[in-house]
Amino acid sequence: MRILFCNYEYPPIGGGGGVVNAALAEELAKRHEVTVLTSRAFDLPAESTENGVRVVRVPVFFRRRRASANFPSMFAYLVTGPWGGWSLLRRSDFDVVNTHFALPTGPVGHVLARMAGVPNVLSVHGGDLYDPSKRSSPHRHSFLRLCVKRLAMAADAVVAQSADTLSNLHRYFAPDANATVIPLGIPRPPAASASRSDYGFEDTDLLLVTVGRLVRRKAVDQLIDMVAELRDHRVKLVVIGSGPLSDELKAQAARRDVAEQVRFMGFVEESAKRELLSISDIFVSTSQHEGFGLVYLEAMAAGLPVVCYDRGGQTDFLEDGKSGHVVPLNDTKAFTERCRDLVSRRELCAAAGEHNRRRVEGFYIDRCAEQYEALFETLLPEADHRAAGNSLSTDAR
Repeated sequence: MRILFCNYEYPPIGGGGGVVNAALAEELAKRHEVTVLTSRAFDLPAESTENGVRVVRVPVFFRRRRASANFPSMFAYLVTGPWGGWSLLRRSDFDVVNTHFALPTGPVGHVLARMAGVPNVLSVHGGDLYDPSKRSSPHRHSFLRLCVKRLAMAADAVVAQSADTLSNLHRYFAPDANATVIPLGIPRPPAASASRSDYGFEDTDLLLVTVGRLVRRKAVDQLIDMVAELRDHRVKLVVIGSGPLSDELKAQAARRDVAEQVRFMGFVEESAKRELLSISDIFVSTSQHEGFGLVYLEAMAAGLPVVCYDRGGQTDFLEDGKSGHVVPLNDTKAFTERCRDLVSRRELCAAAGEHNRRRVEGFYIDRCAEQYEALFETLLPEADHRAAGNSLSTDAR
């Protein structure tokens, strides 16, 4: 197949949605011709081949950060995406378009699929539908709800990454949309060989680790309060990620007198993230919502128990009492007690870690790619029939 992915973010730009798109594209590129149409910013080339994937980038001009988009850059992609895509279609033929994120990518993928006369598969990732921490979340605005509904109903197929995302699509946008769930996946990680001393930790430390951008939705402030409430000097909180709340969170750790127990690692490369996960004891997250939660899979692959809230796509694969603990949203007292329980009963950590290593086997990227591949193939006969009809109409004229 000749597959065109449309995604306004793609590594090294963006967060988890771009990362998993790259993993999916690279896996499919082992068997198919894969092109990605995405944003160009900073010093990135207009076109390149990355791990077998042809990456075409259109300029967005207004992007200021690699990790997060702003409204001007997203709007710019709505303009430059179709223009760059039209130029791409003049040089290449495609069998299917896979559009990632209803907003802002949705209109771009829809237009290009119609121009090419091929099916459009719309993949919704969660944050493009529902983010309770943002006033700009599409579910709060009637115009954006209407846009998402029309895009979902016009698509040849809709893919949600979790039962939670599917529920939000039906609840807020398109109750009648015919959508299926294909769980995301992570690349199978290579073995990590780091030691705690490499990162300045002691063997006697109890390392609680979290991964994510330092924004309101991640609620890392609750984790800092939790460390203070535990009153155990052996507990260290390892915070992997950067973001606008970095200085505020560091000041909070100082106020709570746990600055020495909270280590802000900032942005780290994937290899360093794997190493930090491998030397930790428990993965913790107080995120207010995750459409899926790739970081939970990464923690599971590292053999860590997971403590998190019960709001988001992670409830598809995390189970309270088996994978660690799944706590009612914002029940900070229960969250702290569950962490205290795991810290004091190491046999529970070991059992949950082994459970997670087994459970994550069904969530590697090759399984995700197989399901997307099967979906694309079901749409191809319909596309071939449509193309034949267009050819006959042309001959008749």
